[in-house]
Amino acid sequence: MPIGTAFHERTLPLCHSLNYREWSGYYTVSVYEVHHEHEYNAIRNACALIDISPLYKYLITGKDATRLVNRVITRDINKVKVGQVIYCCWCDEEGKVIDDGTISRLEENVYRWTAADPSLRWFRQNGLNMDVQIEDISEKVAALALQGPTSAKLLKTVADADIANLKYFRVTRGKIAGIPVDISRTGYTGDLGYEIWVPWKDGVKVWDALAEKGKQFDLHAAGMLALDVARVEAGLLLIEVDYTSSKKALIPSQKFSPYELGFAKMVHLDKENFIGKRALEHDSKKGVPRQLAGLVIDWTDVEQLYERYGLTPAAPAQASRVAVPVYSGDKQVGKATTTTWSPTLKKMISLASLETEYSKPGTPLQMEITIEAMRLKANVKVATLPFFNPPRKTATPV
Repeated sequence: MPIGTAFHERTLPLCHSLNYREWSGYYTVSVYEVHHEHEYNAIRNACALIDISPLYKYLITGKDATRLVNRVITRDINKVKVGQVIYCCWCDEEGKVIDDGTISRLEENVYRWTAADPSLRWFRQNGLNMDVQIEDISEKVAALALQGPTSAKLLKTVADADIANLKYFRVTRGKIAGIPVDISRTGYTGDLGYEIWVPWKDGVKVWDALAEKGKQFDLHAAGMLALDVARVEAGLLLIEVDYTSSKKALIPSQKFSPYELGFAKMVHLDKENFIGKRALEHDSKKGVPRQLAGLVIDWTDVEQLYERYGLTPAAPAQASRVAVPVYSGDKQVGKATTTTWSPTLKKMISLASLETEYSKPGTPLQMEITIEAMRLKANVKVATLPFFNPPRKTATPV
């Protein structure tokens, strides 16, 4: 039975749809209104407040904290300064991705690590015989994502922190409503945004302060349906949807190398030994059979397919997480994993895993589409990710 997060007493009255889902044992709002349109528009045109407390969160401390982090992840943590946040992945011995997440270097040997799946056992196994403490702080630290073009202006009015100089993928400490918080310039929307890390017991006070000041910045609470559309536009992957954790894979084809997920830049083969390094050196040299890519669906073609049946095409109301085959002629060359209509781009787009030779931008392919229980093919073109990448995402807001 799921339980409420630190913000449940605030999100429940706002959730008119009563449309919830379970996320890591917590009630999470799918959509507050009947449709997620206003929530999505808040992310892209104003600012949205998203409860991301169900993320797994770990505090890594001790003399060997840096050594442990470097052993587990594929990136070189020694290149990361105090106050910096990185996005990274970690692999098994075969070089297949177990999970991805963010690591904030809060002090020289203090890290806050987020993960989609429980990772405590894996971290502790790899920290044996090291002077390191790994604490699961998932239920002690709540988190809010404040995302959208007006998010910086709102934070400047409500937070006692240096928001003006907080650069992309950096973290700072401050206070909101007198509560000590960490604020990171991170997010899962591909837009200007922040994530606020707050003591669980004080979550409601921080929510109330943001909500009160947020009225003048058109702040809306947003749920998972709006976030799903935004993260696809941003080319951001979701575990167990766009790829399978190697821990849960049942067959070899369900395991992915970082090089197959667009994570090549996060693999630093020149650093000291880390888990999966030998296998990844092989992948780097020989190449991999699949690539992550974007697909843009030919909407005119979709319209014509619907016309065959005397139907008017309707853009899908929400992102589909059902994988569908992608073809080159009669040959299946991959699968589209998440598909959505992008209100900003006015296009139907997908994240896809494609055979490497078919993954070049501009390649014409077909994607399965079902109309009246008939499985048809719509024309698509391979596109470079991300689909949406506004300058404000990384710019330091004035």
